[in-house]
Amino acid sequence: MIFTNFGILDLSTPELAIILLIVLLLFGSKKLPELSRSLGTSARELRKGFTDIQEAHGELKDQVKQVAATVAPNTATQVSEQPTVQSRPSTPIQL
Repeated sequence: MIFTNFGILDLSTPELAIILLIVLLLFGSKKLPELSRSLGTSARELRKGFTDIQEAHGELKDQVKQVAATVAPNTATQVSEQPTVQSRPSTPIQL
């Protein structure tokens, strides 16, 4: 299967082939496996970091709901999933 459009970067197949050729010329065939291995490790660590943040966010949200239920049991069901943003009235800037 040949992809002709690579999403955000909007690279077509010939452009991607030229980029890969330039990378091969710059780093050489001996460094290319090491480079791709380190890139894979970096991507794995980044993905692990994102999942850790999502888990911490979920735990924190659960703790907030528990505290809200103990502090005000009648209003615990009114705690929204997304915080509401209240805007302040705008005042003109005087120079």
